[in-house]
Amino acid sequence: MRRCGECGHWEPAGAPDCERCAGIVDELVESGWREFVAREFGTLTAPDERDVAEMVIDEPDRHLWRVVDAAYDRLTCTECGGRLSRGPAGCTACDLANGFRYVAVEIDRPGVPPGNEHALRVNVSVVRRPFGISWREVLGRRLSLPYLLDGHLPTTRQAQAARALLNRGGTAEDLAEHFNLAWGDGCA
Repeated sequence: MRRCGECGHWEPAGAPDCERCAGIVDELVESGWREFVAREFGTLTAPDERDVAEMVIDEPDRHLWRVVDAAYDRLTCTECGGRLSRGPAGCTACDLANGFRYVAVEIDRPGVPPGNEHALRVNVSVVRRPFGISWREVLGRRLSLPYLLDGHLPTTRQAQAARALLNRGGTAEDLAEHFNLAWGDGCA
């Protein structure tokens, strides 16, 4: 893990507020898209890319979650005008698309515990679309991202302890220290 030069958090825990960290989170999704497109199609023009994105979201259960999330990024919501699935809570089309993203395929990366990819996916989703989610939830999700990316996965007890810390009014610093000690084997 390394510190972000802009916000000082472990990368990408400063997202969505830190532009650099938000870019790192987006790159997790974009790299999956690039690999998919290269493997399946070679190179695409922008209009072709949009057609492929529409094909992907028509069958999200046949594609990896990173590909599905990137496909939604390439489509515009007819209701709010933003990226489909990333609009504000209450945008019917984005809320619906955001729900459909969770039928996409999750495959754990080599060398990580089973379930790490699911945890990573949920946290990336929350950080990329924090609307309508409590600040505590967003805080917990974003601060745990570096540890998930590093291949850690909390036990149920560790996750519950983090939630309890937040519910007791724990600060970002308290939670970061908890993750460092309980999940990150004392990384500093």
